[in-house]
Amino acid sequence: MSVRVLQFGTTGQVSRELIRQAPAHDVALTALSRAEADLADPERAARKVAEHRPELVILAAAYTAVDLAETETVMARRVNAEAPGAIARACASCGAALVHFSTDYVFDGTKAQAYLPGDATHPLNAYGETKLEGERRVLDACPRALVIRTSWVVSAHGRNFVKTMLRLAGEGGPIRVVDDQFGRPTSAADLAGFVLSQAGRLADARAGDPVFGVHHFANAGETSWRGFAQGVFELALGDQAPEVGAIATADRPSPATRPARGVLDTSATEAVFGVAPRPWRAALADILAELKAEQETNPA
Repeated sequence: MSVRVLQFGTTGQVSRELIRQAPAHDVALTALSRAEADLADPERAARKVAEHRPELVILAAAYTAVDLAETETVMARRVNAEAPGAIARACASCGAALVHFSTDYVFDGTKAQAYLPGDATHPLNAYGETKLEGERRVLDACPRALVIRTSWVVSAHGRNFVKTMLRLAGEGGPIRVVDDQFGRPTSAADLAGFVLSQAGRLADARAGDPVFGVHHFANAGETSWRGFAQGVFELALGDQAPEVGAIATADRPSPATRPARGVLDTSATEAVFGVAPRPWRAALADILAELKAEQETNPA
């Protein structure tokens, strides 16, 4: 019998992949757009949970403008913290499990090794602060909540690093990319597939089950942004790949400070859920193949 899932978000990278993959996982997914459930109005959005009475709620909408959050902190907190808290309370009231997405930006990036879910948090920017507050509100309000921290999400949809690099290559100018920030790229398709594959288990699990709490998910292997760019060009352009110059974070200042090493350790997730995230280059190859197919189908 299909798992009844209510999803907040329809246009983000992960949202779109969840919608696309749901039928293959026998998930009856209802996705609410911003017009239907605006997280800027937390209590009104939360009422949708009681209206739909789902078995599982996936909160895939968020305020993700990292630099803009430095000045729009009130709105970022409302969407990233207050709304998740309200939705978590609604889930607890109607007995639904909840999946909430968070970020490596809850860490300060000073740890030499990959971050474990239980490591001390210390956000460096307003976006990270609001996401961390959201994590805490969700876990405090709903005992059957899974918080998934992820990093460097990319896909064939929307605006993201992969598509930006391909655009720059097409423009033919010099390309210089930050080489002193490290992380684990994550395919939105792989992240969505992981969540949907666990929908039945999450819907049935009781409070206290290790599937709940904080977990990390990212594709295997760490790299710098420059290394990520080189991977994009090597896989997409082969011998025609452009040179990628290295720059330091300090050479490209931005309103929000980024962690230098936001590498997430996924070993606990692998053990609890029995999954093994594939290497990021393999996931990237699929994204590039999809983009190529779209271009061939709809040439400019």
